[in-house]
Amino acid sequence: MRRAYNSVLKLPQLTSCPQCGEAYVPHRACPSCGQYKGRQVIAVNTLA
Repeated sequence: MRRAYNSVLKLPQLTSCPQCGEAYVPHRACPSCGQYKGRQVIAVNTLA
């Protein structure tokens, strides 16, 4: 019975960022480009 709940647990769903195309968790800012709903909300350092 203690393992009965394990079938309900799921990994978080990922979506692709419309700006950069990277996968991210919905309703969060994209960690690779810093965009959320078309706005720049976090500054991301790019090492190039």
